[in-house]
Amino acid sequence: MEIEGKICVVTGAAQGIGRALCEALAEAGAKHVVAVDLKIEGAGETAKRVGGTAMACDVGDQAQVESMIDRVENDIGPIDLMCSNAGILTGLDQSFDNIAFAATEEWNKAWAVNVMAHVHAARHLVPKMKARGGGYFMHTASAAGLLNQVGSAVYGVTKHAAVGFAEALALGHKDDNIRVTVLCPQGVDTAMVRGAGENPATADGILSAQEVAEKTLTAIRAEKFLVLPHPEVAQYMQNKVNDYDRWIGGMAKLQRIYKAANVES
Repeated sequence: MEIEGKICVVTGAAQGIGRALCEALAEAGAKHVVAVDLKIEGAGETAKRVGGTAMACDVGDQAQVESMIDRVENDIGPIDLMCSNAGILTGLDQSFDNIAFAATEEWNKAWAVNVMAHVHAARHLVPKMKARGGGYFMHTASAAGLLNQVGSAVYGVTKHAAVGFAEALALGHKDDNIRVTVLCPQGVDTAMVRGAGENPATADGILSAQEVAEKTLTAIRAEKFLVLPHPEVAQYMQNKVNDYDRWIGGMAKLQRIYKAANVES
């Protein structure tokens, strides 16, 4: 997909990867970039930087997602590229007494933002895209969606589901000329990672949000499904499928290291 001349929507656009995506899309010649975020002030700053439009939206709320999409399509034009980028890291484990410790409300919030936001957007946009001959979705997940997340079962599980939905969307609508790219980075220099403490996701280095955005646009241009900004993740995936039990043992060892670094004795 060529980005030049396209109308693009990016959620989670107030900072981090979302802001970097908006800037990269504008630089690539997008016709219009819509910066969407729960924090309208941050979205407004992003929109100002790229000459786009800011919109407030809680992506975990179906009605708000649908209203945002309708507003873009009515006021600006048909959405060519929908970047569902917003995500949250919750359920950080401070004791490791019970990996399922997080309250149901915390699970539900992560499910709403990390999974259902993608579903809400696709449910509303797929019919529109089919009617006009195609479209593109970019979903930001995480390497945790392929490998899991030591220190937060909530994050690892919901990001697995996000990857699974991206796969379903890609295979389910390939014949409708609807393409999907899923972004699965490890450590990125964002507020989320900086606030997560000693984090195994940063073991292979922290990339800038700008570098991740550029790699994502390269994948979109090539209509490539999986983006791994940290190439080591591909080998970790191979290790996982080649010997699942050994992989679990390795992840348990990583958890011991993380626990020692984060839990006071």
